[in-house]
Amino acid sequence: MALLGTIVNGICIIVGALLGAVFRHIPERIKSTVMNGIGLSVVVLGVKMGLESDQFLVVIISLVVGGTLGEIWDIEEKLERLGKWVERRVGHGTEGAISKGFVSATLLFVVGSMAIVGALHSGLRGDHLVLYTKSILDGFASIILTATFGIGVIFSAIPVVVYQGSIALMATQIDRFIPPSALEAFIAESTATGGILIVAIGLNMLSLTSIRVANLLPSILVNALIVAFMHMLFG
Repeated sequence: MALLGTIVNGICIIVGALLGAVFRHIPERIKSTVMNGIGLSVVVLGVKMGLESDQFLVVIISLVVGGTLGEIWDIEEKLERLGKWVERRVGHGTEGAISKGFVSATLLFVVGSMAIVGALHSGLRGDHLVLYTKSILDGFASIILTATFGIGVIFSAIPVVVYQGSIALMATQIDRFIPPSALEAFIAESTATGGILIVAIGLNMLSLTSIRVANLLPSILVNALIVAFMHMLFG
């Protein structure tokens, strides 16, 4: 079921928001320890995915070209500006507080490589591990956000399910246009490329790096183009 990981993600956000409404005061040391534990798990997951490549040179080229494009387009900065623009549009008072929680949570849960990579994996191969991991992250984050902004965070589950679900469903149709051999190569190399992005997310969570992961997102598209080009040349 292509949407299973996405549905679990939405449920975790809702449950986390409900818990956050009940437990308003969480000690900082608990937050820190739990987030460090999750960050380490994310790094291990990314390493596991990164080792699935059969042509690691393709992964390296994809990251170099994709990262260059991402920096030229300045994707991370544009996403940050989008977030600030949306937040400026949020009203004030009680209604505004609910909107602020919704907007803040939606931007956190939707904008990121884990949502894209996870949804692609769910659709392409029925592997929901990335989205299950993201679900745990989002669930814990929604507890903290709800304790800070209020119950509006719970409504962020809707755009998350729509966004990730759309990517997963589109990914299920790729095999109609791509031959099986090329599809297998794409899955292997995109898994490895996405795994490296997930390692970067984990390292950022551990405050060991400040990698602009969003600027590396074009590498997944570049990866697909390289695999398609190699398939046309070598069959």
